[in-house]
Amino acid sequence: MKFYLISLGCPKNLTNSEEFSARLLAKGHKMVFTPEQADEIIINTCGFIASAVKEAKDEIRFALDLKKKGAVKKVAVTGCLVERFKEQVAREFPEVDTVFSISAQDAVENTLKKRGVILDPLPSSLYLPEYKMSLTAPHTAYLKVADGCNNRCAYCTIPFIRGAYRSKPMKDVVREAKLMIENGVQEISLIAQDTTSYGMDLYGKPQLLELLEKLLKLKGLGRLRIMYGYPHRVTKEIARLMASTDKIFHYLDIPLQHIADPVLTRMNRHCDAAQIRRTLDMLKTEVPDISLRTNFIVGFPGETKKDFNELKKFVKEYEFDNMGVFEYFREKGTAAYAMEQVPARVKHERAAELVETQSRVIDRINKRLTGTVLEAIADGEDFGRTYKDAPDIDGKVTFTRPVKTGSIFKARVVSAEGYERELEPLNDK
Repeated sequence: MKFYLISLGCPKNLTNSEEFSARLLAKGHKMVFTPEQADEIIINTCGFIASAVKEAKDEIRFALDLKKKGAVKKVAVTGCLVERFKEQVAREFPEVDTVFSISAQDAVENTLKKRGVILDPLPSSLYLPEYKMSLTAPHTAYLKVADGCNNRCAYCTIPFIRGAYRSKPMKDVVREAKLMIENGVQEISLIAQDTTSYGMDLYGKPQLLELLEKLLKLKGLGRLRIMYGYPHRVTKEIARLMASTDKIFHYLDIPLQHIADPVLTRMNRHCDAAQIRRTLDMLKTEVPDISLRTNFIVGFPGETKKDFNELKKFVKEYEFDNMGVFEYFREKGTAAYAMEQVPARVKHERAAELVETQSRVIDRINKRLTGTVLEAIADGEDFGRTYKDAPDIDGKVTFTRPVKTGSIFKARVVSAEGYERELEPLNDK
């Protein structure tokens, strides 16, 4: 079988795509890179928010149109849209040949031979995947250390899509990282819905620090990157470990969502503004060159003008290197669905205003960056990222001369405007 993969959503979903694609390749099937070459299109969907649901359904319609024209024989749909809406997906798209759950991806070859809806329960544990390939560049890869979530934020659908928090055993994480290194991966990004809760379910307490210490002992390790830490679980010990080694990029993706206490309470976030500020101040003290990325939700139910102004002031004060701004999406099944909603017009205006606020922050950061030396990683001969930029999420930079793809080196910032930055490589040999 020749299959064409459409993988949507976050890096955590991408790792599922990598695993079941590798299983198919190991069984002699072939991945193709244009849908017209394929016998079957497999769509690994996201279903987190309304815009992701729309994107997934648009891709399903695209694939079914090709099937109707005879360009492909079969269409299969899996992923978070299926976990969230289950049989409803098949009812809305009866022409889809196979609708299958995330768990059914483990036996993907046999699953795709069947027709209809295949809904296996989510696994109770995570283990080292039998097969793994990279759908990103060969020198960078995501390593999923856990799946699911227990935080129960009032706006979030993840707990009933991905289930309860489940950590991968530490020995399996280390083994997976070792295999990545042996295959030439230079940058390993540790991901989970909440990376800083790693090990809570298996070992009775968070074990991210202990996991990092084990990973740092691996021969040939390039760099680690920590994604999706929660502010009340980022410890001083983790910060000090980051500061003590160049093997962990001084970068942390730490989703904050808001800073006003009334909003944080309604969101059911497990920390208040004071805790957030203490954590950020601690990080900036312990790791002076740390690069922080965050996300904020504007227009959450009950958000007042005062709350929003507090958020704007906070963004100006803490100067995040990268920041995502999202308008609140009302999602059925979440606690926030029944709350009093902020008008759509107000959400649009606040999102635009916060983006503009961050643009001015970036202008100030750029003035300080020009002329400084940063660690960079080459995604191609003439482009890549600095340590401040996660793959597929943050910005890219260009280089003044060609470098070896996958290399990690020091480079001087020659110019910086907005998120467009040019660097001069210094020691890329």
